[in-house]
Amino acid sequence: MKAIGLYKYLSIQHTESLIDLELDKPVPTGKDLLVKVKAISINPVDVKVRAPKDKIESAPKILGWDVAGVVEQAGPECTLFKPGDEVYYAGSITRPGGNSEYHLVDERITGQKPATLDFAHAAALPLTAITAWEALFERLGISLHTSEYANKTILIIGAAGGVGSIAIQLAKYAGLTVIGTASRPESTEWVKELGADHIINHYNAFAPQLKEIGVQSVEYILCLNSTGEHWENMAEVIAPQGKICSIVEEAEPLNLTLLKNKSVTFVWEFMFTRSMFQTADMIIQHELLNEVAQLVDSGILRTTLTERLTPINAATLRKAHALLESGRTVGKVVVETF
Repeated sequence: MKAIGLYKYLSIQHTESLIDLELDKPVPTGKDLLVKVKAISINPVDVKVRAPKDKIESAPKILGWDVAGVVEQAGPECTLFKPGDEVYYAGSITRPGGNSEYHLVDERITGQKPATLDFAHAAALPLTAITAWEALFERLGISLHTSEYANKTILIIGAAGGVGSIAIQLAKYAGLTVIGTASRPESTEWVKELGADHIINHYNAFAPQLKEIGVQSVEYILCLNSTGEHWENMAEVIAPQGKICSIVEEAEPLNLTLLKNKSVTFVWEFMFTRSMFQTADMIIQHELLNEVAQLVDSGILRTTLTERLTPINAATLRKAHALLESGRTVGKVVVETF
């Protein structure tokens, strides 16, 4: 089967940073599905894993953690899907990614593809939807099933990216007032289009900007960009007993003491935790992806695809990685069709 991978970790401008490969078609065992890949989406995790480093792989490293496709074969322990089912998923960071014609994925972290979307639009959703869902409804403890959030506010830092694009929509659906950060005209317009109530610039101090829109503090913060850079700003504007969630790791320790007097909760979100540690509740990602699909099909959520490339090969994926590395993308970049 065709696949795209790497042996060396190089700059994306280098022709060997991602190369075309021919690999054996895998065989599903246990709870694995063999999926015929139709479309894949590029995420920051792809860029981080591929980033230059002094390491050479003896076997090809396959990236790609956003897939939409069709079940070709189900492992003997599978009960959720059968051949012919259309699925979407993010997969596991500890296994080969989905940048291949056929891909193995555990059915417990796989969802039924939204019926109203084609494969490209569906592929834009899984990783960001899982991340946003877990961050809002598990890590921050927000509920979709009460009306208590009418007077509460969330600040989403880096709202124009893939996760932010979904988080805005889910937070609005939960009843929150959403303040998103954006810095360019095109990203500002995108954040408005997705339903943010207010927009501030993350390159400037938060508190004065919030005061201009009549907000003294926020109950929730979802940080999707440079946790350390925004740490003092977040500590200043979070409400007493508020909650902060971030998805961006830091090289240096964070000063948690800044949160003490307000009794603020800080929590990390990493959507690969369940698959990485094979947690007993892995099935939750299957369930939430199915719920996201229902929200998409009912018109409550929209896909966040903004750039569509073809075909799926090394040259196209190098272009997609370069777009993400530019730091100027909004929404998601999707590559489709082998």
